[in-house]
Amino acid sequence: MKLPQLIRNDSGLEPFASVITERMNIARQKEAELLKNGSLIDFASGHLWFGLHKANQGWVIRDWAPNATRIYMVGDFNDWQETEDYRLRALGNGDWELILEEDKLRHGQLYAFSVYWIGGNGKRIPAWCKRVVQDDHTKLFSAQVWDHEKDFEWQHPDYIRTDEAPLIYESHIGMAGEEERVHTYNEFREHVLPRIKAAGYNTVQLMAIPEHPYYGSFGYHVSSFFAPSSRFGTPEELKQLIDEAHGMGLSVIIDLVHSHAVKNEEEGLGKYDGTRFQFFHDGPRGEHPAWDSFCFNYGKDEVLHFLLSNIRYWLENFKFDGFRFDGVTSMLYFDHGLGKAFTQYADYFDGGVDQEAVSYFYLANKLIHELKPKALSIAEEVSGMPGLATPIDMGGYGFDYRMAMGVPDFWIKLIKEVPDEHWDMGQLFYELTAKRLDEKVVSYAESHDQALVGDKTLIFRLMDKEMYFSMRKDQPNLIVDRGMALHKMMRLATVTTAGGAYLNFMGNEFGHPEWIDFPREGNGWSYKHARRQWNLADNPDLRYHWLGDFDREMMQWVRQSCLLETPEVVWHFDNKEDQILSYSRGEFLMVFNFNPTRSFTDYGIPLESSKYRILFHTDAGCFGGQDRVDKQMTYYTRPAGSLGSQHYLNLYLPARTGLVLKKQAFKRVR
Repeated sequence: MKLPQLIRNDSGLEPFASVITERMNIARQKEAELLKNGSLIDFASGHLWFGLHKANQGWVIRDWAPNATRIYMVGDFNDWQETEDYRLRALGNGDWELILEEDKLRHGQLYAFSVYWIGGNGKRIPAWCKRVVQDDHTKLFSAQVWDHEKDFEWQHPDYIRTDEAPLIYESHIGMAGEEERVHTYNEFREHVLPRIKAAGYNTVQLMAIPEHPYYGSFGYHVSSFFAPSSRFGTPEELKQLIDEAHGMGLSVIIDLVHSHAVKNEEEGLGKYDGTRFQFFHDGPRGEHPAWDSFCFNYGKDEVLHFLLSNIRYWLENFKFDGFRFDGVTSMLYFDHGLGKAFTQYADYFDGGVDQEAVSYFYLANKLIHELKPKALSIAEEVSGMPGLATPIDMGGYGFDYRMAMGVPDFWIKLIKEVPDEHWDMGQLFYELTAKRLDEKVVSYAESHDQALVGDKTLIFRLMDKEMYFSMRKDQPNLIVDRGMALHKMMRLATVTTAGGAYLNFMGNEFGHPEWIDFPREGNGWSYKHARRQWNLADNPDLRYHWLGDFDREMMQWVRQSCLLETPEVVWHFDNKEDQILSYSRGEFLMVFNFNPTRSFTDYGIPLESSKYRILFHTDAGCFGGQDRVDKQMTYYTRPAGSLGSQHYLNLYLPARTGLVLKKQAFKRVR
């Protein structure tokens, strides 16, 4: 039997070939069982049947609630009373339906289900509803009749994501403005999209789009999976945001939370039909011990129908260009990967993997790429599961990328635990480039995770309280100088070693101060830290704009040079004592001096016979540096002895500086 390419690429996986092959076989069997003679796209069509729809000369609403004995549609159209003319009829197999004349519902009216089961009843927001709103006074949620779904006219309906390496700007709509409040889709479209475009990024990642009852959950405790959050505006305003982004050449992806769901019952899926086990596992397997949430049962056909339809809904109805799947590690393992080190291959094949989740990933990624071949599928996964970001036809799970979660953890650990003068360049290069050869990763120095309350952003760890007093250009401060230099160097090192894609959380590119803290009881329900202070980056008297300017030049160079489309990062040299590191990618050479105190004159980097020009560097005065590097020179390698001996590129390397050089056409004189 021919082994999958995944195993042929890595002989270390050969002892586990039977397990790897069996996982894929079970996933294919599940696919055949679900589809019978249909297609995966046809199967993922639940949103076209369930939920509230405008029908011929009327309305129809359908739902799946197998344990229910009676269901009424209640709302402000019948004074929230249970009446027979709004009672759903059972269709069999747990499905329910209500057909109404056109004048029975109007756009904007609020509604819910009153669900009865043996021994109880409760109000429920329909699981498939596409619009949910919260009452400003009572704080209660209701579904809302929405009759504008077909009115939106796309200006860029045929947009297709290019093959460019994703340069991702991770964003949150609500905290994307400066005021202490929740901001809107329209404000993001008008004010933030132009910033992202100008900064050189090509992909926008939107967090917290599916409706979630608690704003402070950052969108990770979802209640209504088909409803874009109304706290930011209307579905049409979200579509306009995506449409205009496409017009700018920006792709838009969202965080997709299929790993778990909020426990809430009235506005969520918790005990939706009176049972815990309708959508989720019953017992301990159905509860996440760290997240206080319910875990989906991926073994149930109806749950797969719900989740796969959700994928198709976002891709087709809103024309999103892909997903960043949240909590993939939690889904993969029965123990959610908690407290496990994953130090050997056997840890991935010891029986602790949830095969039903593996089958779901197979189906989800296959569906995504059948619907949109160029769509992005990114896994937030920390264990390093072999094959996760490997194509299905090679024996993998089909994600295009996984998040390189070890990189930001490494930077934080380095800053917290190791004095500057002891940073090990060999270890640094290894940590930045460690990945499987058959997969691509999204590298990043920090995301929203490092900025949340209780943690610190990189810039705040580097400068701490000095940020409050010494970010003016006329206020010299050695701590701030150190922080500025290292902030640029860490980002330059991260993006130039990135394994196929790069990510930045909004505002971090210019060193947004402090942390992210959403309104909650513990902070007096304050929005002070749930916003972005763009004025800091725009103020010419402050140093923040220097960091933003550097990031812009760096990202535009990465994009224009197609740097990340060149997969190989070639190590050239590192010196532990001097703290010098050099490597190349294509025609570009990167040289770093992380030494905090020592600058070096004519430092030799071993290379083949060649010549270089400096494109840009972190010490430039326009980026807040000391301008100690001459960009105008052309640098030639020189032999150590005879012409056939090792050549060295001799450079002046100021302390705490990173350089990017481009190889020049070179004709050897005979």
